[in-house]
Amino acid sequence: MSVTANQMSSSALATPMTAAELKLLQTLVYQECGMHFDERRTHFLQDRLYRRLKECQLDSFYSYYRLLISDEGKAELSRLLENLTVNETSFFRNKAQLDLFHKFVLDDILHKKQARRDYSLKVWSAGCSTGQEPYTLAMLIADALAYYCLRNSLPLSETPPRPLIPPPWHLEILASDISYSVLRAGQEAAYSEVQMQSVDYSYRLRYFDKVGDHYAVKKAVKELVHFDFHNLKTEYLPQHNDVIFCRNVMMYFDEPEQKRLIDKFYRCLNAEGFLFVGHAESLLGLTERFAMVHRQNGTAYQRIEVSD
Repeated sequence: MSVTANQMSSSALATPMTAAELKLLQTLVYQECGMHFDERRTHFLQDRLYRRLKECQLDSFYSYYRLLISDEGKAELSRLLENLTVNETSFFRNKAQLDLFHKFVLDDILHKKQARRDYSLKVWSAGCSTGQEPYTLAMLIADALAYYCLRNSLPLSETPPRPLIPPPWHLEILASDISYSVLRAGQEAAYSEVQMQSVDYSYRLRYFDKVGDHYAVKKAVKELVHFDFHNLKTEYLPQHNDVIFCRNVMMYFDEPEQKRLIDKFYRCLNAEGFLFVGHAESLLGLTERFAMVHRQNGTAYQRIEVSD
């Protein structure tokens, strides 16, 4: 028999979660997506669990656990995992790192690809949240390609409208997240004035349309980005990437899971591909398969190729 939300609130507060129940739910979350909640973050986990318990109108944490592991509880498990991630993001976040990507990494990749007549670019934004990161990357790459073609005397289309990605180049950006709600927001690609604060006038003019009190990403930019659900805990991850951005995601994982994730990224990158992690994150002590690239306060990691 279900209880009302008001009854649930007083019942839940009167019956605190036991250590055994907390351990069960911590283990389930870890097994599902690799997120680790140590002593510092237990309070956050408990708060989110209380919220979902009340929403489901269940009278005990063990009942909630039983729901999560049942066939009927798959949707609720997804909702819980969404509630456990802090989807904080913005356009052009960490400028020093994006400058490194825009001015040095892309130039290196484009030169090497042109030399072997490979005109495909594949970038993966892992943990893309509501889309600001992949759209930022699309704008930066479009700018970099136009400048690269001009600087290297490569022909640009004179027929208007000029394509955003000049042929023969082809760009594919995959944006993935574990939260369906943020993926939907990314696909809608409409951002408020507050969300646009870090986007300067020239970028707004070239890559956005003003629609009412929002800014909509232009169709040509949206077409470069494909949003999809991916759980980084699984082995079925996008392959053959030139660059992977996975910023402020590893901090959710413990060290063993971080090492497993870095190994997966290594396998998901093309030879000499680049990995960007969060400003406060580091691969130091976790792997010897990447070399750090550091320029003007921006940091990235390049895959090391081991000869047989």
